Amino acid sequence: MADGTPRTTLVAEDAADRLYIIDARNGVERRILLDWIHATSGDGKPAWASLDIEDGDHALHVEALQARLGATPSRLVVPLRVAWRIPGFERGRALKFRHLLFGDPRHPGSLRARAILLRDRRRAQILMGEAATLDTLRTRFCTQTGGGDGEGEGSAEFARFVARQAALALDVAERGVRGTRYKVPRFVADGLRTSPKFRAALAELAEQAGRPVADLFREARPLMKEVIARPSALFLDLRARLDRMMFGGYAPEMEFDAAELAKLRSILREHPTCILFTHKTYIDGATPSRLAYENDLPMLHSFGGANLDFAVMGEFFRRSGMIFIRRSFQDQPVYKLVLRHYIAWLLAKRFPLSWAFEGTRSRLGKLMPPKYGLMKYVLDAAHATGTQGVHFVPFVTSFDLIRDVEEYAAEQTGRTKKPESLSWFIGYMKSLKEPSGRIRLDIGDPVVIDAAPGPDDRRALEKVAFAVAVEANRVTPLTVTSVTCLILLGMAPRGATAAELLGAIAVVADWARARGIRLSKELASGDEAALSATVDTLVASGLLARYTAGSDTIYSIDPAKHPIASYYRNIIAHHFLDRAMIELALFELRDTDSGDATAAFWGRIDRLRDLFKFEFFYPPRDEHRAAVEAELARIDPLWDRRLASGDRGIAQLLRRCQPVVGHAILLPFIEAYSVVAEQLARAKPGDAVDEKALLDAALVEGRQAWLLRRISSEAAIGKLLFANGLALMRHMGLAQAATPDNLAARRALLMELRGLANVMETMRLSAVALADRLVGVGD
Repeated sequence: MADGTPRTTLVAEDAADRLYIIDARNGVERRILLDWIHATSGDGKPAWASLDIEDGDHALHVEALQARLGATPSRLVVPLRVAWRIPGFERGRALKFRHLLFGDPRHPGSLRARAILLRDRRRAQILMGEAATLDTLRTRFCTQTGGGDGEGEGSAEFARFVARQAALALDVAERGVRGTRYKVPRFVADGLRTSPKFRAALAELAEQAGRPVADLFREARPLMKEVIARPSALFLDLRARLDRMMFGGYAPEMEFDAAELAKLRSILREHPTCILFTHKTYIDGATPSRLAYENDLPMLHSFGGANLDFAVMGEFFRRSGMIFIRRSFQDQPVYKLVLRHYIAWLLAKRFPLSWAFEGTRSRLGKLMPPKYGLMKYVLDAAHATGTQGVHFVPFVTSFDLIRDVEEYAAEQTGRTKKPESLSWFIGYMKSLKEPSGRIRLDIGDPVVIDAAPGPDDRRALEKVAFAVAVEANRVTPLTVTSVTCLILLGMAPRGATAAELLGAIAVVADWARARGIRLSKELASGDEAALSATVDTLVASGLLARYTAGSDTIYSIDPAKHPIASYYRNIIAHHFLDRAMIELALFELRDTDSGDATAAFWGRIDRLRDLFKFEFFYPPRDEHRAAVEAELARIDPLWDRRLASGDRGIAQLLRRCQPVVGHAILLPFIEAYSVVAEQLARAKPGDAVDEKALLDAALVEGRQAWLLRRISSEAAIGKLLFANGLALMRHMGLAQAATPDNLAARRALLMELRGLANVMETMRLSAVALADRLVGVGD
């Protein structure tokens, strides 16, 4: 019954062959259902059993049902339930304070139910779940549970199974009324305890540990209660309201592609699915759940640390679908087994999972290296239980403004981070009410795992994570904020007139469009009014400075805001990486006698690839070279001839490389690395590298270098940038105890980095010289 209306083909004379299972929470519901049964059963005496079928960890009281299951195999079991329609509530799911006091209006108590019936009896809609014969149910019982502890006609376990099947059938019927957003798992603990795979795994563990299986069952029971989420419709509505509050400062409607949403809907319906979102702000995790709720997709189960499972908030999030996981459980085999089979159960039942695959929030804007923990749990669960076709779907949220970025920038420059507390949370929620522009959602193509790798196959795990990261990067769009920051940081300390800025934005948008890079709605349309509205939001936030006293309106970024602006620029940096490497290699070759320019060019590309290996994701070397060649062909179809011709051809290529963006993308990394390299180069023979002391010193020396303008921006001062620079030098073998040889190599690297910084200053001047011409392009 797709709409939940009971349209039965059963006729009255067959009443003796039917057993009704009544899911009634109180006497009012029971009377409604019994009245309907007697009204449709003719003169016969119908068989029925009334249950309050809840999704709890307690045993169902099935004595009455158990006594009625010994009939002929052809007896039809028909589940019934009352669905209470609350029109005003269901239209907008508008929770009010009284709903917290008196409960979910869709599940009224006896007094409330009588009041509803007095006003309008039609609001009590009878639902009929899909009927099944006793013979079919017994076959299903043996298939799903292996027969359990006994499958005889008088088995209490079989009766509980029948009750659970009735509840699930009614849930399907009720979703035809309420919507798919309220699809929640039921009877998970019972499903696990009766699963043959879980029983077999527990028996195997008992044998390995030399303990009775019954002991492990008793140990597993409270662990199931700890791990298993217990979502309900009311708490999903509450969570959705909290999500909407978090997005109060953004435009009401989120921007997304309808075709991508339709594809995601199909994937969620047909495959075990994990939605992996990129993590740039505290509220990133709310956008997938908001998208699912507002578009009637199945609820997402998210993961959280067990440290968050406290008092009221822990219960709230557990009831809205969060799975709390202990930080460490390597020496807790029963916990590990319960978690693994719970995850596998959710995947098999098509309940999607969701988490930030970077683990923590990005403090630099660009995609962070993936964390393997949760992905490993999922793949281990799929491997252990034979679950196939797991789909990992990358999910990217783009914000015009991110209220967390100022905190990230302060943290990276060594300033003390405010502790997270109730007062901090209240202040953060207030900040989210300030105008912040738009939110855009992009859904990548799934990374499909036909058969999960074994738990020891780390290489396969890394390949999956890498594929997800590459796809997430691919679907990350250019936004007005990110492109504006890229342009103005590239021109700094010079500002840009309004015409120059709009012209440069148009050029970058055309460049991206030709390469199939995604654009936000404002960039794609080229609507100057929409662009200006977003720029106004950036000015109001303080990210951009606008000077209007002169003959032209001038836009710039205050040097103190460069670390914040660089965050937005870094979000899209990967799209420009190949172009940046090409530009930097060509500018280097322009000023040197390179001999074989083609060989020298590819040598420079390989060197730059190695220098930034800890900052960006690369495809294999051959694929990367093909991508660079494709970009060169877009710049100039005759690139290979011009490159082979030497200085003159290189100059021609550079004239076609406009606008120049390489310095805006790569200079902060080079300058940060040079600060670290200088610290290493100052060491004396025999000095060991103390990572913490070196990074602390780099923050101090980086600040000094900025004040002396030896580096061009505070955006190059950051703990993560310095840590990645040290990781590179460790990879090069330059971070061991100082020796005359590695001190010489450290100094050589420092000179190379400073040389690259000088080349990029030339690139910046070239970009500034182009500004006047960009006005014509924009007009």
